[in-house]
Amino acid sequence: MQHLKAECDIPSDENLRLKKLVNYEILNTPAESAFDQISQLATEIWDVPFAGICFEGEGNYFMKSEVGGSAPEIIQDRDKGKFAFFASEPIVSPDGYHLGLIYVADIKFKAIEERQSKMLQRLADMVVEKLESRVAIRRTLRAYDDRLHVLVHDLKNPMTTITLQSELLERIPGINEKASLIAGKINAQSKKMIDNLNGILSAARKEATSFKPQKDKIDLRQILEQVKKEFTLSLKRKNQTVLINIQETLEVFADPDKIAMVFSQLMDNAIKFSNIGSKILITSQTTAKELTVSVRDHGVGLTEEDLEKVFLKFAPLTSVSTNRENSYGLGLITANALVEIHKGKLWAESEGKNLGATFHVSLPIK
Repeated sequence: MQHLKAECDIPSDENLRLKKLVNYEILNTPAESAFDQISQLATEIWDVPFAGICFEGEGNYFMKSEVGGSAPEIIQDRDKGKFAFFASEPIVSPDGYHLGLIYVADIKFKAIEERQSKMLQRLADMVVEKLESRVAIRRTLRAYDDRLHVLVHDLKNPMTTITLQSELLERIPGINEKASLIAGKINAQSKKMIDNLNGILSAARKEATSFKPQKDKIDLRQILEQVKKEFTLSLKRKNQTVLINIQETLEVFADPDKIAMVFSQLMDNAIKFSNIGSKILITSQTTAKELTVSVRDHGVGLTEEDLEKVFLKFAPLTSVSTNRENSYGLGLITANALVEIHKGKLWAESEGKNLGATFHVSLPIK
């Protein structure tokens, strides 16, 4: 029986790998035709009847695609002599986490050709590309939905005030008929607006997660350290260093998951657009009302035109990742939406092309 199992960097911290897998929202989900197409390509390239795509979480295999037979059974039986041929390539996230595998199998013996092996690895890369693009789109849509719902919630307060004030206006003794009529129309329209806003919020509350930030007292320095740890493999691959030059505790009331996602996007952006061997510096400033965390890189930088549209959806920028990493144009959009939900501000500065860039996140302390 012939095997092909490519080596990959498996992180020592299994929790980080599982967290990455959970973030892709791939576990315990049904098979999809888009992934079946990739498996079908694998069977045609190798001229075999069996192929599949599996993800491994907490010791269990989760099948996302299978052609010719049950993926878990094929994987478990590969060493029992049932299959004379089994070849696989690991599915590895862009930052080096081993998520699962794509395999091909046959009950007949087959010789392994290097060209076919490379093709199987490319198919594994296609799986990761599909996962990355899908999770980027989902995160952005959720962030924008949350921002919209927070805005709608905030609109209810002035509309409620208008409703009450118009009712009081109608009841003023001696008010003339025309003014009373106008006050009545204002009251009716404002109530209608409030009903519409409540309808939007009611639909939002039926979703799995609340659109409101689940605020708690958090230490931004701890959040930054946690985010940095998640990029251990990415930093190692590009020989980069993240220096968190913050000594004091930075306490704010914020949603820890949403804020972690903000800094994850900014750190990911800095890594992608910085050169191999460079340093990324994180600093902070504190005033009586707000905290500002700055993420500075020494990478490709941004032009004045780039700075004007860096937070616009799918805006073409002159900056290009330094190691051909994929950029979907949604990371900064998502981060900006999440910061706005917290009544904060996100902005960028750069001295120009190839002179690095700094992204600042300002959050209210209370």
